[in-house]
Amino acid sequence: MTDWKVAIQEDMLPGPSLEDRFAQASDLGLQGVEFWSEGLPEQAAEIERLSGRGAVVASSINNGRRSRFLDPDPDERDRAMSELSEAIDIAGRIGAEGVVFVPHFFEPLLPDLSPYKTAVELELALLSSQLKILTEAADRAKVQLFVEPVYGEETHLLNRLDQASSLIEPLGHDRLKIVADLFHMSHEEQDSSTAILENREHVGHIHLADSNRKLPGQGSTEFKPILIALREIRYGGWLALECGSPGQNQPQADQYLAELPASLSSLFG
Repeated sequence: MTDWKVAIQEDMLPGPSLEDRFAQASDLGLQGVEFWSEGLPEQAAEIERLSGRGAVVASSINNGRRSRFLDPDPDERDRAMSELSEAIDIAGRIGAEGVVFVPHFFEPLLPDLSPYKTAVELELALLSSQLKILTEAADRAKVQLFVEPVYGEETHLLNRLDQASSLIEPLGHDRLKIVADLFHMSHEEQDSSTAILENREHVGHIHLADSNRKLPGQGSTEFKPILIALREIRYGGWLALECGSPGQNQPQADQYLAELPASLSSLFG
């Protein structure tokens, strides 16, 4: 189909079995499947067994919306760190390139302690300390950790690529990269291709969706300049399809399967 490494999130394939999903991805000409971390321990052995079937592998793991990293309750923060650490370990076991996570959804939970620190300053300081621990886990597992900025309807914290880059750059860790999600970027970036070029050193993972979160080619995003920008920065990572209601797409999976050939053709043809 293309020399890009293209994956699809597991719930966008109808299955019903994991073996069926690997076969469906292969039939579409895709090379990978992005799995959700919730429920992953029960699937890990089967993913290992199927990896490489039809030239399809586990591309990545998405941590989704689980426990809260930036909660004032230390037990909640510990749960979040434990869940993500487990996902990192499993990523290494199944051969995935890395784990995607959004640090925080919606409004701040920490207090505003001005003039000492605002709630956002507290969040960023806490997140930075958590990332230092998580990158040690990524080092042990030999995988990447991908921080994902999302649009303002889903978080107040990291909305643009430059904000995520500013968070990870001082840490200077090779295992730490950011996600360029083309749906979120269509709402937050003035120009998605320029944002990719300006953050070229930190972009490690791409989420594919159109401006309306439908399949590429079903909205208003112009993908050609974005692909040109990715070529310019010599991007060699995964482009993973993340459309609709991420993690909850099983009811629409048959429709995705039917519409994906035309979408992929319009994107890469």
